[in-house]
Amino acid sequence: MAVLALLPVGKALSQNNTSHFTHTVAKGQSLYSIASMYNVTVDEIIQLNQKADERIKAGEALKIPQKANNQLSFHTIQSGETLYQLTIRYGVSAKRICQANPGLSASNFRIGQVIAIPPKLEEPVQEEPQKQVVEQAPQKESKEKSEGLKPNCRDMHKVQRKETIYSISRLYQITEEELIEANPELRTKKLKKGKFLCIPYAKGTVRKQQENMAKNEEPASNYELFRKNQKESRKFTTIKAALMLPFMADQKSNEEQTRMVEYYEGFLMALDSLKEMNVSVELNTYDTGKSVESIQNILAKEELKGMDIIFGPAYPDQVKPLAEFAKNNQIRLVVPFTSKTDEVFDNPYIYQINTPQSYLYSEVYEHFLRKFTTEYKVIFLDAGDASAKDKEVFIKGFKDELSAKGVNYKELKAEDINPDAIKLTMDSTINNIFIPTSASNTALIKIIPQLTVITREKPHYRMMLFGYPDWQTYTHDHLGSFFELDTYFYSSFYTNNLFPAAIQFTSAYRKWYSKDMANTYPKYGMLGFDTAFFFLKGMHQYGTNLEENLSKLKVNPIQTGFKFDRVNNWGGFINRKVFFVHFNKGFELIKIDFE
Repeated sequence: MAVLALLPVGKALSQNNTSHFTHTVAKGQSLYSIASMYNVTVDEIIQLNQKADERIKAGEALKIPQKANNQLSFHTIQSGETLYQLTIRYGVSAKRICQANPGLSASNFRIGQVIAIPPKLEEPVQEEPQKQVVEQAPQKESKEKSEGLKPNCRDMHKVQRKETIYSISRLYQITEEELIEANPELRTKKLKKGKFLCIPYAKGTVRKQQENMAKNEEPASNYELFRKNQKESRKFTTIKAALMLPFMADQKSNEEQTRMVEYYEGFLMALDSLKEMNVSVELNTYDTGKSVESIQNILAKEELKGMDIIFGPAYPDQVKPLAEFAKNNQIRLVVPFTSKTDEVFDNPYIYQINTPQSYLYSEVYEHFLRKFTTEYKVIFLDAGDASAKDKEVFIKGFKDELSAKGVNYKELKAEDINPDAIKLTMDSTINNIFIPTSASNTALIKIIPQLTVITREKPHYRMMLFGYPDWQTYTHDHLGSFFELDTYFYSSFYTNNLFPAAIQFTSAYRKWYSKDMANTYPKYGMLGFDTAFFFLKGMHQYGTNLEENLSKLKVNPIQTGFKFDRVNNWGGFINRKVFFVHFNKGFELIKIDFE
């Protein structure tokens, strides 16, 4: 006879016992991004994790406060738990758990994963006023705890300050009446801090377990439940797309307007290329201006609810109302420009092209350590440039990462950036990698001549220069020096004007619009082409199952790299793609792509 494994009482339920659950820090996550995922504050996380205000590391376990409300709650999967057990425990169907966690599957349902638990479909119960009664003696409460779990209790909860019957019942996904039935004294006595309450299984839990055992039925496996609740794939005959950008047609032309127009022009070129591949797209274009009000006016248009995908907006303040609209209407939203938005952390329909800072930096550190595997020494050069503050977080994180990997590094201040002082810091037997602490051209102008003197005086010294995407703007000024100093820089976007794809696109753009693209980085015409081509081709190829097939989507972007990962099981996607661009001593320009 098959025996149904009841939920373990100890470790699996302890997260609720203290009104928190456990989150394992993933690569690139910051305290801010983690707080955004769970709708808590950074301070609330720090209160539960004393060392978290110093620095968090990938793999570290953090306690996250469990908020009692009518929205999502969160559960950390414990050893041996199954999706079926969670449906019983929380009284929520497998379908609703799968819908709340589009990133969850049978393959990644594993210990340590945090999943969102939707509220039970019931009307919220209003809290009734409690009568004033004499409090129980502490000795009796201690005895209750020492006796362990009472019969039919799945856990014992210690009442905390300011908790109510309502808040405790919501915390455990049960009704107030179920809590009171398990603790009859609550009908006449007031809750007291420190008292232990019996937390019953939700109605139907024990009965359903017993029924299954009586029928000699095996509970459904994770694979069976996920397969049963997998959404049906649907192909798009014609993809309805909306492009929402601040064209500001009623204003005089400026640099910002030029960029937006170029993005739109590149977008139209992508539609033309897709048309040749029999991809049908109906494009709706809207001028968002700069205000939140203008976005809200556009969202009031009835036709927007019928969109399959929206591209935009440009400004961070406009993302929130547009993201909420996309979520309510289940429309994919591609945010092409800003990285300063939190909506991606709890909205499964968002694709963020511009990588959030902490995720971008973590990719750079990892690729750096993968690329430079032989023994080397890192030398940070502080040229005293005021703009170095912009890279303080990057440099601090870089130093921490190097220290963790046992890599030797030094730092020279502005007064020591001269050939003699630099040579004293170098190691003549290994690679010396110089990293300015500022991305500005001012810093390069000060640093490059000093390094050039050394490489010419000491040609046997192995020297490299490593830096930032901003350097694309200064390439024309320092091209020869970049080659001579064996230079690398990282970027999420890059194209060489001599690459065949770039030559072809630039020529086509000139024919289409009788002008050249502005000399900006990124080039917005190419950005518009790449984003439109990637997503619209993917939707044509995979239909509504695009998200499950992102890794299979093969495109060759002209400038922008795409590598999308979900930020969590219930959130959206961020772009993690990072290139290294290498100017080697053989005067070759190489784009290094990390898979």
